[in-house]
Amino acid sequence: MKVFENNQATLSGEIVGGFEFDHKTFDESFYTVKIAIERTSGKIDTLPVMISERLIDVGNDCTGMSVTVKGQMRTFNKYTESGSKLLMFVFAQEIEFVEDEYFDCDNCILLDGFICKPPIYRKTPLGREITDIMIAVNRPYGKSDYIPCLAWGRNAQYAQWLEVGARLKIEGRLQSREYLKRLSDDESEVRTAYEVSIKSMKVADDERKGEKYAERTC
Repeated sequence: MKVFENNQATLSGEIVGGFEFDHKTFDESFYTVKIAIERTSGKIDTLPVMISERLIDVGNDCTGMSVTVKGQMRTFNKYTESGSKLLMFVFAQEIEFVEDEYFDCDNCILLDGFICKPPIYRKTPLGREITDIMIAVNRPYGKSDYIPCLAWGRNAQYAQWLEVGARLKIEGRLQSREYLKRLSDDESEVRTAYEVSIKSMKVADDERKGEKYAERTC
């Protein structure tokens, strides 16, 4: 399977739960599974992976096993009666089981795409600076994946001024976040959002602008 240099994901963690059937294309079935990865802070991110039945025996119970998955970030909009929802996951191209004594957690996302919405600058209740950035990463045949990213601190200050259409190269990690979605005045539910937390970034579409477009790292 071809590797696209503008979209690379590597996750190393522990499988939690079983494989759930998602869809079938040209007699090839695809399943989703969750991988738990611990951050340096101790928080656990539980991240979705989509994988073909041709890469792994989905009939086996792999819960608790350590794996390394390499692939790409993928997104699509799921439409329901209550509206559309952006679904995001890592599409697995390779998977390897790892013995515990040789295992190191890893969570690395490399993206090269274009800002497709005006960045939104904000602060957390504790005063930490964040800028929300939506990146469109191109696939072949005119398709794109729309990936929400978070810039922090100095990167957040810098990113708030970037314009739609700017080409941005980032390195970061995929993280999960629970939030409360209000469905009506008396009904709400807990949902999970996935975002790429940016570690380093640079604008790559106009190097003539010099220092303004130098690489910025948190």
